[in-house]
Amino acid sequence: MAGQFRFFQLLDELYSGGTLAHRDFSSHLGIALGLVNSYIKNLEAKGYITVKNILPKRFAYYLTPIGFSEKIRLTYHLFQYYNRIYRGAKRNIRNIFLCFQSDGGQRIVFADSDEAAEIAY
Repeated sequence: MAGQFRFFQLLDELYSGGTLAHRDFSSHLGIALGLVNSYIKNLEAKGYITVKNILPKRFAYYLTPIGFSEKIRLTYHLFQYYNRIYRGAKRNIRNIFLCFQSDGGQRIVFADSDEAAEIAY
């Protein structure tokens, strides 16, 4: 899943347009420069993107129709993955609350409003 997520992130960055150096992609995605180079070569070899050199160390990237379809496919799979995580977290929190209740707990106070608190609420 991690590899697919990186491909999705890179396709999303490329879809956003603009002309970025590979070092910029590395910084935006938080991955090594060599890995960015490898991913871009892989995406180009698969026909997902075309690359045009416009300035020294600056490139324009274009998603091909196949690349756009792959981005949509990966988006769908990531939504399914996150939905499974959400349902699992919801089930785990429900079990924690049931244990809390069976031990005599009567009141729960939420001290923060992060994602976990939203799922619990």
